[in-house]
Amino acid sequence: MTQFIKTGSEKVFRDPVLNTIRVKDQVILELIGTSEFQRLRRIKQLGVASAVFHGAEHSRFSHSLGVYEIARQCAEHLERFYPSREPGDGLWDVSERLVLLCAALLHDVGHGPYSHTFEHIFNTDHEAYTQAIILSPSTEIHQVLVKVAPDFPEKVASVIAKTYPNPQVVQLISSQIDADRMDYLLRDAYYSGATYGQFDLSRIIHVMRPYAGGIAFDEKGSYAIEDYVVSRYQMYVQVYFHPVSRSFEVLLQHLLERAKVVYDEGQKDSRVSTAFISPTLQPLFAGNLTLQQYVMLDDSLMLANISAWRYAEDAILSDLATRFIDRKPLKSIVITDETKKLLPTIKQLIDSAGFDTRYYTAENDSFDLPYDAYNPRDKKPRTQIELMQLDGSLKELSTQSPLVEAMTGRIFGNARFFFPREMLVQHAVDDIMAPIYSDFQRYVHNETLVDPVDAGSK
Repeated sequence: MTQFIKTGSEKVFRDPVLNTIRVKDQVILELIGTSEFQRLRRIKQLGVASAVFHGAEHSRFSHSLGVYEIARQCAEHLERFYPSREPGDGLWDVSERLVLLCAALLHDVGHGPYSHTFEHIFNTDHEAYTQAIILSPSTEIHQVLVKVAPDFPEKVASVIAKTYPNPQVVQLISSQIDADRMDYLLRDAYYSGATYGQFDLSRIIHVMRPYAGGIAFDEKGSYAIEDYVVSRYQMYVQVYFHPVSRSFEVLLQHLLERAKVVYDEGQKDSRVSTAFISPTLQPLFAGNLTLQQYVMLDDSLMLANISAWRYAEDAILSDLATRFIDRKPLKSIVITDETKKLLPTIKQLIDSAGFDTRYYTAENDSFDLPYDAYNPRDKKPRTQIELMQLDGSLKELSTQSPLVEAMTGRIFGNARFFFPREMLVQHAVDDIMAPIYSDFQRYVHNETLVDPVDAGSK
């Protein structure tokens, strides 16, 4: 648990990942104390992953403090060794420190409960909400920021939007190696027990170099950067793309979809009750949520509603809520060219067994790039990692590292088909379906499926 300690003119938060988080700026302390920032204590960093990795109960509050601290250490390093001497010299402008620290602290303040699953169902955008919270005069955060300068909220919001004119500030918050990614990799590894997510943070900060186009790293630090890239790959494979965690995301998605369908039916038909949705959630389901109502949402509110939905009149909603609360995830298999041909027939079988395939099956894919060199033709080009040579020239990381070169552009992950766990023991409904069902059973039992009971140890 984070402990708040006052030491002289500096305030220190005890942190199990970074050891100490140091705050000297009054504006940072005031931002931490705002109601919008305190809400992040009630939103889990890894969403449903705690159902798989039981230690992963950490919040976006602790992550946001961690991002602030890493950004603070980066700014301190740049100010100490590479302060700007004259405009345009490409070195670190010390006047950018406060906007960097505020953007680092607030970068996730717009996240909703269960984050990305929530966004998919209700068509919200956490970055847009982050900017709205910063810019709206009605929020406590805006009222703190505007005391710095009338245009200061706009500056902080533009860092989140990646439109801030100083690329160094933007890249320290959002790039392939930034304060955000470095904290969540270390923090998620610590709380999930996944030690392979560790890397040498202090070394990476030590070899950080500013230049006119952004942030680079001294070539002698290439091994530390390699280690970071590999750690990121391992965390995605072992934690973020864990099949049981994805199963709970699918279950939550279908659960919220069903709740939305029942609610919409109730809006059209007075015989269908919408009382199962709490008053605080009603504006969300109605699609007319105000910013003030949005910042009232958190995991505990959503979980309380889901727990109550176990007793809903709608049988599908009740069953899905029970599965989610009582930890009864869907099972899954990897979709291959062979199994993809069987899926339509398998879905028919599942439907015949009494399960609505809209809510009890899903084809879910999770893919990512461990590292990707910059390609301006991409829809969302990634900022590449630059190594600064002794002569001051820059070379992209994969051209200097055979290990990273081997990983560059290689997409990892898989597509999985999710289905009710009952189908593993249920009998085929007739002789015609039996051969297909037998093939499906044989494939499933040959797969290395993660047992939900001890998934966190796999």
